[in-house]
Amino acid sequence: MATVDVLDWNKKKVGSAELADAVFATDVKKDILHTMVRWQLAKRRQGTHKAKTRAEVSGGGKKPFKQKGTGNARQGSTRSPLMEGGGQVFAPRPRDYSFKLTKKYRQVGLRSALSFLNKEGRLFVLDSLDSTDGKTKELASRLSGFGAKKAVLVTDAENQKLSRASKNIPGIVCHEVGAVNVFDLLKYDTAIISKESIKALESRCGLEG
Repeated sequence: MATVDVLDWNKKKVGSAELADAVFATDVKKDILHTMVRWQLAKRRQGTHKAKTRAEVSGGGKKPFKQKGTGNARQGSTRSPLMEGGGQVFAPRPRDYSFKLTKKYRQVGLRSALSFLNKEGRLFVLDSLDSTDGKTKELASRLSGFGAKKAVLVTDAENQKLSRASKNIPGIVCHEVGAVNVFDLLKYDTAIISKESIKALESRCGLEG
């Protein structure tokens, strides 16, 4: 167990907390982080692209022009991919780009991301992430004083006020523990977690007890 400082919004130490080495100080597996990012982005793809093949375009009942004497290559159908308005060769079809990863693999990926931020000094533990009035101006002022331009705010439970306040701040995203993901942790560079969310994060990463 490593002991870290618990800070307030002014970056002043107000206490300490213990972080499990198995979650916050494990080996950073770059190959797994890469696969996790690919997995998340693949799941976001709609896969609704579609183009018509020669079997699906209209027309084709009449020969475009006579076989000989025109100086053109012979054609038998207006639906040919060689003709303007014809079908497409190897046309894209609707498909699902997502693929499966085991639960343990995803846990290792999340551990690696948290450990990476911790080793880089970009993971901070705050005594409380509560927003008093849920206003964007208030949260923006706190984050500016804290020195965080791009960050993931992690709470132990759904916090509607904090979530609402963070929506209009570029580079800031708010997640409860269950929604924390590798892509956002790497994209936003910094993680600011509440003291109460530590145990929940460790449990999410597969640490028992």
